[in-house]
Amino acid sequence: MISNRFRLSAIALAALLAGGAAAQTAATAPMNRIVQDNAYQQLDYFFKKLVAEKEAIVIDGYAPFKAGDKFLPGKVAAGLGHVLLNSAKDDPALPQRLRDYRDIADMTVGMDNHTWGIYYYIGTLVKLKEAGLLEQAVSPATLEKLRKQLDWRTFVTVPQYDLINLPTNYYGVAFSIARLRMLMGWEDDSGSKILLDKMLTHYKKYSGKFGFSDETDGEGRFDRYSILLIAEICERFLETGLQPTPELKGLLRKAADIALNVSNTAGDGFSFGRSLGPYGETALVEILSVSAYLDVLTAEEKQYAYAFSSRVAARYMDFWYDPAMHSLDMWGKGRRTDAYRGKHRILGENFSLLHQLIYTNDTWNKAGMKDAPPKADLQAWLDRTRPQFSTTTFAQGEYDRALTIFRDGKHVVSLNIINGGISQHDNSPYYPLPFAPGIVSGIADSGSAHPQLLPKFTMADGTQLIGTAWIKDIKTSQAGQRYTVSYRQDELDRLGKKGPVKDGRIKLQTTYTLEHGQLTRNDVYTPVGTQEVEKITLEFASFSEQPSIDGGTVTFAKGDVNEYSVTGLQQCQVAPTNGSKDYMAPYGAMKTIVTCGTGKLTMKEPLTIKWTIKYH
Repeated sequence: MISNRFRLSAIALAALLAGGAAAQTAATAPMNRIVQDNAYQQLDYFFKKLVAEKEAIVIDGYAPFKAGDKFLPGKVAAGLGHVLLNSAKDDPALPQRLRDYRDIADMTVGMDNHTWGIYYYIGTLVKLKEAGLLEQAVSPATLEKLRKQLDWRTFVTVPQYDLINLPTNYYGVAFSIARLRMLMGWEDDSGSKILLDKMLTHYKKYSGKFGFSDETDGEGRFDRYSILLIAEICERFLETGLQPTPELKGLLRKAADIALNVSNTAGDGFSFGRSLGPYGETALVEILSVSAYLDVLTAEEKQYAYAFSSRVAARYMDFWYDPAMHSLDMWGKGRRTDAYRGKHRILGENFSLLHQLIYTNDTWNKAGMKDAPPKADLQAWLDRTRPQFSTTTFAQGEYDRALTIFRDGKHVVSLNIINGGISQHDNSPYYPLPFAPGIVSGIADSGSAHPQLLPKFTMADGTQLIGTAWIKDIKTSQAGQRYTVSYRQDELDRLGKKGPVKDGRIKLQTTYTLEHGQLTRNDVYTPVGTQEVEKITLEFASFSEQPSIDGGTVTFAKGDVNEYSVTGLQQCQVAPTNGSKDYMAPYGAMKTIVTCGTGKLTMKEPLTIKWTIKYH
């Protein structure tokens, strides 16, 4: 069998010989070919391994069925179901695959399977039923058990129709399950109609007039999922035989604009918030594929959104997938992910990401792009058609929340100005930073021990403060090719609690300047009265290497960042990260840590702290 890496190298070579501009990314291969030649091979490997090892399966030292992954039975059903559904009816291997699928279904039917796992499983049953394979793939006894288990009522109260300790986006999951149960002939449409109303009402309530869903009950957490959710809602409509309304399509267009604005030739995804890595990339493909299918994109946008999606698929196979492990790798090579996507969930993560690639590819195929060669001039098109600077407002009121995107050649800078809320306010993926792959990254589940690029004040009483949560008056302006983003905070965030806590001893005015090859943050900290400060520290974990330091300026000989300079603090030092887990991004390790700071001081006047990052 030809390895995945060899396939993609051959794709790149063919493009190079043809003079393809995008050859270096191996992205001139059609998305359908990448998925057919790679994703299904990976699923076939897991199918055979599950047949051989069953509950005792071990992947790279981890036993998935002993890890408490409560979505796993559904993900197994979906992943292996794709193999059945992709098999030709006259494939001589199909009868044995159906018998093996039946055995695995019998094996997993007694295991815990919740919410998303229920959705994955019942969606697969519907597809198997439509393909005429259900009776061969699932035994009558197991199907009867599944009829009782695969129910939205396991996490929604009746008759109140309230979610049981779940965030509001789970109304979409419940609605989908209810519709799919109807398609299975297991219930009528009454429950799905109520859940649809609940889903849309809650979406409107928590997305406000701007159309993007707050992940919390109004605390102001907007991330990848806030932008993706409308695409998921439209997908749920389509897969259960409904057409999204014009209002939903209008909201989807807003998400598509963000997706197009962060598109790039490397296949990189969202750079802010949690659950990134390959999920930050497949989220963009979900948004763009359903937008194309529903004609929310123009014909030209559709072509280039597809070109970007093909690059994401190629990146999954060439970067995230490790042939030696026979698995994706979000946990090695200096990469760090959120605890709930830990390596103990390795099998489920493979299945869910391959599922996303397959169904988004199916959507692109239905949108008329099956086996279409992707446009080779993606970068030129992005430079020509997408705004160099854009602002998307998420919320306005007592506090403002917004996303600004700055496009600078191959670099895409995303400044997400929000409040991470409970459990995320002190994690750097939710800081108001100019995130850009290879330049500035957050660190999953980082906590506040090493706040990336935010000055941390340790007060005389031991309290620690950073400026993350209470953002007001976001303003943007332009002077030529220089863009400015400013906001203020009348209170800093007092660290140490699960949620942000206001501390009014110091006020903060922040101004970002974004221009070609340079990012600058200027902070003016104003004490209320006289404040005793034990120390101030400022850290920058950089992907660049081979540093030299001169006062407050560090220059790098290797990496995208050429120079990092700090003013307003007394001393700086530089050191290698030495592979510390404290300095790992979703896609790889930072190499250098620069720490600047000051000792005790009595603050009576405003203090200005400024840093500048120069990159190429």
